[in-house]
Formats: sequence, structure tokens, C-alpha cells
Amino acid sequence: MSTTTHLAVLDDEADITLLLANYLAGHGFRVTQLHSGAALMDLMSRDAPSLVLLDLGLPGEDGFAIARQLREHWRCGLVIVTGRGDAVDKVVGLEVGADDYVTKPFDLRELVARVKAVLRRLAPAEPVSAREGADKGAGGTLLRFDQWELDTSARRLLDARGSEVPLTTGEFDLLNTLAAHAGRVLSRDFLLEHTRGREAGPFDRTIDVQIGRLRRKLEADPNNPQIIKSVRGAGYILVSKVEAP
Repeated sequence: MSTTTHLAVLDDEADITLLLANYLAGHGFRVTQLHSGAALMDLMSRDAPSLVLLDLGLPGEDGFAIARQLREHWRCGLVIVTGRGDAVDKVVGLEVGADDYVTKPFDLRELVARVKAVLRRLAPAEPVSAREGADKGAGGTLLRFDQWELDTSARRLLDARGSEVPLTTGEFDLLNTLAAHAGRVLSRDFLLEHTRGREAGPFDRTIDVQIGRLRRKLEADPNNPQIIKSVRGAGYILVSKVEAP
């Protein structure tokens, strides 16, 4: 991992931010320690990190609101690191756009592995448009289905007018996996392993949450999906015909 990769750690407990900063620095990261949402927003405007480790339990602040603000205005990785292990909190965290959700106490080695996994799924912006790059054979793959185009090199989703539809890293990886296996029913375990590199637990709703978010972006009627369908007791399938021109 490049020593220039900048991470921000936001937690109200200074000993936690110091612990994480020292450990992450030992793995080659540049780390900024923060203790309030306002400090994070200030940092984002002048030296935006590639990924934010966000605690939800900030006194007097709504951690979910901070996560939403990040997703609305910046493209960066987001890993929620919190003592709130309730399943509802995890679902809400994923709904607002977190790429991963880690509960305290956690193993530092596992946290670093998760951070690196999210960073691997992030890609810098291409100097040319996704459409131009694919049509010119710039080493990328353009997957077309219905009125959508998914550029797997630039990691962008384009609508029928060529406008980009923002996707989180998790949403992109999930859609890419579904498109690569179009016409096949994929289990939750398969999807989680191929998008996040881990197996699903019996109450893990990560994939269900991500599917719901994708449907809201892709489907004309998310309540009656025609692109990504559910197969009861089996998983999900992208039923549209996918072409790679």
C-alpha cells in the first residue's frame, strides 16, 4: 500500500484514534486523527482522505448524518467502526453508503485487511470518459444491459444519456459480479465472498441492503424489479441480457 494513501480516523476517544493512527501508520498509511464531524468536513475540503474510519457514537452528533454528508459530497471509502453492533444499526449504516461496518472490539489486523479491501475497490478517475475509453479499446470492458452501461475499468455506471449514476464501491462490485454472471442465480454467500472477500453469517443482510439500493437506481419500479430479481431461498439474478461490445 502506498505511503501516500491518506486515511482519516474519526472517534471522540483520543486513545482510540491514537491507537488506530499508530497501527495504520505502521502499515504505510498517512493518518489524520479527528474528534468531531466539523473537523472531518474541514479536512475533506482541504485534504480529502481516500478513506474515512467513522465512529457512530459521537457525543451530540449523528454519525449517520455525517456518513450521508460524506456520500453526498465526496467520493471516498467509508468504514464505520463503532460499538453499536445492533443489526438495525448495521443495516442503516450500509443504507447510507458505508463500504464496511466493523463493531468494537475488533482485531486490528482484520480492520487493516478490511481497509485495504475497500481501497482496492476504489479507482482514480479516468482522464477520458468511460464511453470513449471502452470504444477506443483502452483496456477496459463496457457491459451493456437494458439502457445501462457499466464500465468495469473506470468503475462507472452510465445511463441512456451517458450521464454517470454514482455508485458506492460496494454497489459497483455487486453490480459487476451480477453482470459478469448474468442469467445465473447467485447466492448471498457467493455474492458476499466475491464482493467483500468473506462469507455471510446467518444474519448478515449486507447483500440484501446493497440489492435494494441498486434497484432504486436501476429499476423503473424498485418494488417490481425487472433487472435484478430475487429467487426465493436461492439468491439474486440479473435477468437482463448483458453485452460486451
